[in-house]
Amino acid sequence: MCGICGFNWKNEELIKRMNSQIVHRGPDQDGIYCCDHASLGHRRLSIIDLSEQGRQPMFNEDGTLCLVFNGEIYNFQELRETLQQKGHTFSSHSDSEVILHAYEEYGMGVLEKLRGMFAFALYDLKEKTIFLARDRIGIKPLYYYHKDDKLVFASEIKAILEDTSIERKLSHQALYDYIGFEFVPAPATMFQDIYKIPAGHYLFCREGKIEVKQYWDLDFAANGGELSYNDSVERLRELLDYSVKSHLVSDVPLGVFLSGGLDSSAIVAMMRRHISGPLKTFTIGYHDKSFSELDYAAQVANYFDTEHQVLMLDDIKPEYVEKTLWHLDEPMTDLSTVPLYLLCKQARKHVTVCLSGEGADESFAGYDRFKASKLNLFFRVLPAPVRKQIVGRLIAALPDQPQKKGIINMLKRFVEGANLPPEGHHLRWQYFSNENQNSHLFNDHFKSQTVFDPFRTIRDYSGRCNATDRINREIYLDMRYMMTDSVLMKVDKMSMASSLEVRVPLLDHVLVEFLASLPGDWKLKGMRTKHIFRSVLDGMLPDNIVNRGKQGYSLPVKHLLRGEMKSYMVSLLNESPIIRENMHLGYVNHLIKEHCDMVHNHNHVLWALINIAIWHNRFFK
Repeated sequence: MCGICGFNWKNEELIKRMNSQIVHRGPDQDGIYCCDHASLGHRRLSIIDLSEQGRQPMFNEDGTLCLVFNGEIYNFQELRETLQQKGHTFSSHSDSEVILHAYEEYGMGVLEKLRGMFAFALYDLKEKTIFLARDRIGIKPLYYYHKDDKLVFASEIKAILEDTSIERKLSHQALYDYIGFEFVPAPATMFQDIYKIPAGHYLFCREGKIEVKQYWDLDFAANGGELSYNDSVERLRELLDYSVKSHLVSDVPLGVFLSGGLDSSAIVAMMRRHISGPLKTFTIGYHDKSFSELDYAAQVANYFDTEHQVLMLDDIKPEYVEKTLWHLDEPMTDLSTVPLYLLCKQARKHVTVCLSGEGADESFAGYDRFKASKLNLFFRVLPAPVRKQIVGRLIAALPDQPQKKGIINMLKRFVEGANLPPEGHHLRWQYFSNENQNSHLFNDHFKSQTVFDPFRTIRDYSGRCNATDRINREIYLDMRYMMTDSVLMKVDKMSMASSLEVRVPLLDHVLVEFLASLPGDWKLKGMRTKHIFRSVLDGMLPDNIVNRGKQGYSLPVKHLLRGEMKSYMVSLLNESPIIRENMHLGYVNHLIKEHCDMVHNHNHVLWALINIAIWHNRFFK
């Protein structure tokens, strides 16, 4: 796990400055390479082959290819054997070198051979070309700036901004999308002219001209219906076991995040199959039990005899939020971001690598929004005037409840989402704004520069999907639209802030591809989420863990904004230049008052505004 950066001309001073901005991603070693047509930088967090032979930038045998690589290739040993049989000579035992030789052998076809998480840059000294690539799922980030034949790229935007000729400009369209979805969908970022390479894409640069192409997508038509349900359960169990086992390869200490939920508990169960000695588990807890899963985590830890550590969170300081925004590069207001940041800091004191259960909620249909979408089929039987004017108004008038979920809070959220345009599909329940709020929040200056169409990008993604049933089409949107730039971006940035590598075995692309071939109602059966996943885990975990619903460890933001963070929020939002320039401050204060008076729960939009204000202060002042 590392950080990479570079550009398509020679400038040793600049590449060193860029490297210094991502030192947290790789504190063990640094390296640069400069020639007339390329400068490459690398920061190394040593995980596999800790020797000097694993140092980057790394070259092939004749010095014609130069690589900087971030990630892990889990099938590198098998690939290495194949390439050696074809005559390739290796000078290290690292997974990085496999990419170099596989590129020599297969060209851009190297991407089809790699099984893992990766973002890398390859410079071909003969052809004077730069080849950038990001893994299929988008576990590792990669950003770029391109203008007037100038290409600059890096694992983090802050490194790109070391080139002071790149003007820091706000993308108004990205800000609009962010307020509703709480992240900026690829390929955009919050910075105008700086982009993400989307998951499953590569970028090729020759003589300053670039092309960005997709090399992988999630295919729901392949091999569908070949196996029975029971045979599919067995196949999934095999794939899960192989993925977890392959993710355990490491030359440094390794642990696992254990929330007590189904996904992380499954990882612990699979790890225990292959680790007989000490197994370190880490979890977060709150004294408010509606936000905490401590009892379940303790049960699983005892069941598998792990060395369990609990980090209790009570006092969330504003500086924690400010620190996470610096590492995120752009606002992404998942309510578990700060807790994850603190958990990673705690885990790094004991291990260098942690496994985590991200991805199962998306690929197995585990979120409440999948259930809401199914329930909405029945709700829409009511005439639209009844749904919106009668039921909608009655439910909206109910006061917010203090617990995290609860029947009233969930009912309010369901009706809010159900009354959004149906083209938003199940992601309506993950969209935290509406036409009325947007029209009152943003000023005329902002509106003149922005397309007010929240679901336009969802329509684009939905048009690419070849699934025929509703649940699988919704899974596609979660996997390809939501997950990469929200959940996975959060995990990468918060872990690397503490120089901790986090691996996500439930997102092995072979596992994900097999899941895509299965019928949607095997994943969401009735109102039972992750149905087939639970079948896989029967007998491996305690029954109450297998059958419990999703909770998550999100920060109790709505209470914080009504309590210890209230004065901070009020002063920050009223003084923020980005808020004052683009929004109606009176309406912002109206939202604050309604939230603090418990008339409505506006924690999502207020937290989004707090984060955008902090981000602007950090990156524009």
